[in-house]
Formats: sequence, C-alpha cells, structure tokens
Amino acid sequence: MTTEGIQAVYLTTHNWGKAAKFFQALGYTLEFDTGHNSGQLRNGVNPYIFIAEVPQTEEPATRLVFRVPNESAVPTDPIVEVVTPFSDTHWGSREMTMRDPDGRLWNLETPPKG
Repeated sequence: MTTEGIQAVYLTTHNWGKAAKFFQALGYTLEFDTGHNSGQLRNGVNPYIFIAEVPQTEEPATRLVFRVPNESAVPTDPIVEVVTPFSDTHWGSREMTMRDPDGRLWNLETPPKG
C-alpha cells in the first residue's frame, strides 16, 4: 500500500471564525464556508485544511488524512489496525480510519467520484 501524500488536515475548534482568520493570516484562502461553523481553506496546491467547530465539552483535535488512489490501497499488514472500513463521505469521497501502534488515529481518503 502506498499513500499519495497528505490530502488534508482536519481540525476541530471551539471558535470557527477565529480559527479561519488565523489560517487566513498565514496565507490560506477560504475555499468554502459550510454555513454551519465549518469550512475549507487552502494555500496553493498544498493539502487543504478543513475546520469544524465542536462544543466546549469536546477537546479540539487535529487529524491528518492521507490520499490513496482507491480502496484497493487498504494496508494489509497486521501492524495496521482498521478502526472503520471505507465508507462514503458527504463530499463524495470514501474514507477509512486506522490506528497506529501508539494509538493515534489516521485516515485514508479516496478522490471524490466523478
């Protein structure tokens, strides 16, 4: 299995507006605002950053998403624990979650269909 690099950085925050402005100050451009306290920013051809606001009761988190060409790229090595198999996302791609030996969660994402 070979990934094609980092697809995205997924962040949760307690304040969508402030988080978006922080990344805009670093040179990122807002690609879209979902209208419900989340959105996507990009800086050139680099991986995009998707930020979603979560309640104060949740700890803000960071997650890296690796790009794979298709679902056949699923790692078969027993060192990779599949937490959730590939499933459809609401933005048209398919995504799965894995756990590394230290307990961190990682995601693989296929390109959107079409």
